[in-house]
Amino acid sequence: MKISYWLLKSEPSSWSWNNQVKDKVTMWDGVRNYQARNNLMKMKKKDLCFFYHSVSEKQIIGIVEVVREHYPDPTDKTGRFVVTDVKAIKKLKRPVSLEKIKSTPKLVNIALIKQSRLSVMPLKKTEWDTIIKISEK
Repeated sequence: MKISYWLLKSEPSSWSWNNQVKDKVTMWDGVRNYQARNNLMKMKKKDLCFFYHSVSEKQIIGIVEVVREHYPDPTDKTGRFVVTDVKAIKKLKRPVSLEKIKSTPKLVNIALIKQSRLSVMPLKKTEWDTIIKISEK
């Protein structure tokens, strides 16, 4: 089974890594962008996602795993958007800042830089591995 890699952005004031760890498995809801929704719809069980604190912190904090594939977002009255369920796996040894990502040549084409407003984005395996290495230095 092929695993895909993703990055999920959340404002720590509304949903933080600590909230995710405390609740273990949660519904990733509130996405109201069609491209982000389409990315949620592509996620499969066992896919891995970086958990990114946006706005004030701008850094990757941890890793979550997709444990349930997309289904209708119960917070969306229009019926157009979906959620997936994710489980906290582990905190990174060191957070990886947006600044560090921007200054790393292997990450120059990452969606986080190219489409900074997108809340759910795919990552290439090489991008995933590069970020893991940075976090372990």
